[in-house]
Amino acid sequence: MKKEIHHSHASKTLFLSTTFLLLLLLNTSTAADQPPTISSHRHLLSYNGDPLAADPALNFENPRLKGAYIALQAWKDSILSDPNNITATWTGPDVCNYTGIFCWQAPDNPCERTVAGIDINGGGMAGHIPHEVGLLFDLTLFHVSSNRFCGTLPQSFTNLKLLFELDLSNNRFVGKFPEPILQLASLKYLDIRFNEFEGQLPSQLFERSFDALFLNDNFFSSKLPETFGNSPASVIVIANNKLEGCVPPSLGNMVNLNQLVLVNNQFSSCFPSEIGKLKNLTVLDLSNNQIVGPLPNSIGDMESLEQLGIGNNMMSENIPESICQLPKLAGFGYGGNYFSEESPVCLNLLKFDDKMNCFRGRPEQRTTLECQRFLARKNNCSSFDCPAFSPPTAPPSVSSPPPGSPYPLPAPPPSNPTPPPCACVQPPPTN
Repeated sequence: MKKEIHHSHASKTLFLSTTFLLLLLLNTSTAADQPPTISSHRHLLSYNGDPLAADPALNFENPRLKGAYIALQAWKDSILSDPNNITATWTGPDVCNYTGIFCWQAPDNPCERTVAGIDINGGGMAGHIPHEVGLLFDLTLFHVSSNRFCGTLPQSFTNLKLLFELDLSNNRFVGKFPEPILQLASLKYLDIRFNEFEGQLPSQLFERSFDALFLNDNFFSSKLPETFGNSPASVIVIANNKLEGCVPPSLGNMVNLNQLVLVNNQFSSCFPSEIGKLKNLTVLDLSNNQIVGPLPNSIGDMESLEQLGIGNNMMSENIPESICQLPKLAGFGYGGNYFSEESPVCLNLLKFDDKMNCFRGRPEQRTTLECQRFLARKNNCSSFDCPAFSPPTAPPSVSSPPPGSPYPLPAPPPSNPTPPPCACVQPPPTN
């Protein structure tokens, strides 16, 4: 069974529900002041010359819902196992009453309903996501966590221009990082953890305006791109992969960052002193890597820091007293290194771990011989050829408030409410 860590279900539910309503209301109010533009380019997709069509005997409320019907029926046909019978209700033209499907007024025509959200988290379904899903032009939330979907994302995902939250976690998706994601300009929340993605992390990923990136528990094996420090995200979790190389000094530019979790990778460099520039960081965890050298004194300037994890690396020298004196620091794990000096202040922290170091007089430490052999080797941080720190050319955009945990539980959007009264406009044309 896959583990979930640092759950904060209540705060995550509030975050997602509020985001869902605010986003759709914002789209509606904006559309009321501008002429419709989305629908003017709307048409049914065609693949390999096969047109997508619906039974002409069915009556649909509007063309958008007809397109949604085609997409959802194609998806239903691609599902091989549905142990909870979620798709049993996916029949007939009223797609807004399908289980897991949520409708709201269209962003460019408030008198038309459209499919705005999909949430089938925890359904246990097996199958793949067909290209017809690209017909859901107005989708803002796509949550399919904890199923058994496999394969890759279809290229038609690029049609989902309004998509704000994408949660593919706890499935069996494979292949390289899904490139269609990089073309979704409205996407802010991305969760692809616990899948089987592999290869490099694209440099464009950290130049987009994501607020939360959850990439942990995959098989990514590249170095972090030099663009890493350009990300305006408030939460980045890339734990339990096979990332290697330097912890990039460019992270000092990530002034919006609230939580950074890089646990259990293969980073092998010194700890960049630029980390001290992140005054808003509350969670920093680089445990279980191969980081060497001293712990930067600059961490002692991070007054928002609450949790610090650097255990099971190959760091040495002393633990700066200023770190243990940080006003909000509640947990500090630095066991499994080769530190030789620690301040008594560190022993007064609410939670700390100093085991398997080289502290004289402390219990469960390394042997004297082991410490002598390791500390006799000198570390040259410049030998790792890490890119030099470069200040940003422009300040990062301000991000929205971060989720409550680096490992949030996805929450369903609200049920189908009744859209407010409106002055009807001309419905979008169909081909």
